[in-house]
Amino acid sequence: MILSIVVAIAQNNAIGKNNQLLWHLPADLKHFKQITSGHTIIMGRKTYDSIGKPLPNRRNIVITRNTGLTIEGAEVVTTLEDALALCDNEDEVFIVGGAQIYEQALAKTHRIHLTTVHQNYDGDTFFPEIDKQVWKVINSEDHAPDEKNVVAYTFSTLERY
Repeated sequence: MILSIVVAIAQNNAIGKNNQLLWHLPADLKHFKQITSGHTIIMGRKTYDSIGKPLPNRRNIVITRNTGLTIEGAEVVTTLEDALALCDNEDEVFIVGGAQIYEQALAKTHRIHLTTVHQNYDGDTFFPEIDKQVWKVINSEDHAPDEKNVVAYTFSTLERY
């Protein structure tokens, strides 16, 4: 199984504030859907709450400390290890947030699907620093702002050296 992270970060590594995204980039949402459709996504409960529902055409696994929580349309586990154990027979599984889950998963991750939003944002949640000694960029696409996406951004794929 390939374990991948999908994340959009600001130049200052901010990923959210008050459990919400900091920007609205329709191109990034479309990119996220294209990458993750047909696969399993693993997220923390706060990320699930910010989305508000299981994402369609994906197997949704939610990690929470609340052992009594049930979510219709999602599998609920209490640890990242439990979530990964459910995915043994899968080709690629995606970690989609939030910060605590990213931090726990980073050392086990093979690939990062990274959207860099070319602006600093006032966030309260940040992605860990990406160590350039550990990760190499294997693909990168720059995008200028347009009528739907008001800030420049880059889609990159990074793999562990």
